[in-house]
Amino acid sequence: MLAFAVVTSLFFMWAIANNFNDILIKQFQKALELSRMESGLVQTAFYFGYFTFALPAGWMITRLGYKAGIIIGLGLYATGAVMFYPAAEVRQFGFFLIALYIIAAGLAFLETAANPLIAVMGPGRTAAQRLNLAQSFNGLGGFLAPFMGGALIFSGIEHTPAELAAMSPARIDAYRATEALAVQAPYLGLAAIVILLTVLVAILRFPKIEEATHSYNDVAHKPIWSFRHLRWAVVAQFFYVGAQVTVWSYFINFAQDLSGVGEKAAAHYLGISLMAFMIGRFAGTALMRFVAPPRLLMFYGIAAALLCAVAMATSGMVAIVALGLTSFFMSVMFPTIFALGVAELGSRTKLGSSLLVMAIIGGALFPPLTGLIGERNQSLQIALIVPLVCFVVVALFGRYMARWLAEREAR
Repeated sequence: MLAFAVVTSLFFMWAIANNFNDILIKQFQKALELSRMESGLVQTAFYFGYFTFALPAGWMITRLGYKAGIIIGLGLYATGAVMFYPAAEVRQFGFFLIALYIIAAGLAFLETAANPLIAVMGPGRTAAQRLNLAQSFNGLGGFLAPFMGGALIFSGIEHTPAELAAMSPARIDAYRATEALAVQAPYLGLAAIVILLTVLVAILRFPKIEEATHSYNDVAHKPIWSFRHLRWAVVAQFFYVGAQVTVWSYFINFAQDLSGVGEKAAAHYLGISLMAFMIGRFAGTALMRFVAPPRLLMFYGIAAALLCAVAMATSGMVAIVALGLTSFFMSVMFPTIFALGVAELGSRTKLGSSLLVMAIIGGALFPPLTGLIGERNQSLQIALIVPLVCFVVVALFGRYMARWLAEREAR
């Protein structure tokens, strides 16, 4: 039970790192004078770290075990967080991107270890529910991150282009330097917490997990890509993460554009949206007792796509609320896609897990694309076509898996 609680806490910790990025995007636009497309590279560097380290993490975890993988991941996480201090001193965007890449490399280890570990810590038939429960604490971290980041990083001081043009170069430089240094203390604090968690994991005894080495279809001798449900799960995860990261990355900009509120208020709006995400995780876990996970995934994908359409077609708070509500329906997508993807993989579970973590690369590609579309059309609303299409793909995967499971049960 203690091991389950500690592993579950990892879900909370990587949510903080992920959702601090949404604050950083807005902060770097001020501190480093970046465009929306350029600031979207925060997510590109971050999720490229996931992509490049997912398979190495899977191989190392297979050889060294889940516990070693978690310790390596936490070590990389802490290292990247500490690097924010010198990066802020020199105010080099590339330095920040390297730090974010290293943090994400650590999270690749954590997710590759923790997701399948939770899935196999009990009966296979309840793996999706168990993973959604653990991911609920990821939702809690996601909910708290915008409030924490908004309070600790945002100064609330924003200057219009006209105001900046009227300021002296020395004053502008001092303003940008102050904004850059604002990220130092929060990330050093994050590093300290991660180091303490590393020590706890190192001294804790994990239960021995017995994974099936075969199943009725002798999975050990089949190529990993021969599992059609895994292939489609990787595709669905790619599009889902792309949608999630896109919506959250530009939510603050979206809220400011449509309502004219300040950055702190917009960060609070994002926090409320992520509260809906957290509530959705707990609600989804409960609903799965009555609704099959793939069917729920299909319904949620359709709902999220429709909300994106509403956010595109309306204005003001109606559009902001519609986009914010997509978080509720995104809540079950990652863990459900993950659990469905690794179903019946037996001894190939760790490799399948690595491929699903690699699919997170969607989060690196879609935000800059969305930022580019928004800049070209001078409207983030038009750019919401990107997450809308992504949610349609998720809904189609849910429909496919509902049929796949029905065929399995009929045999």
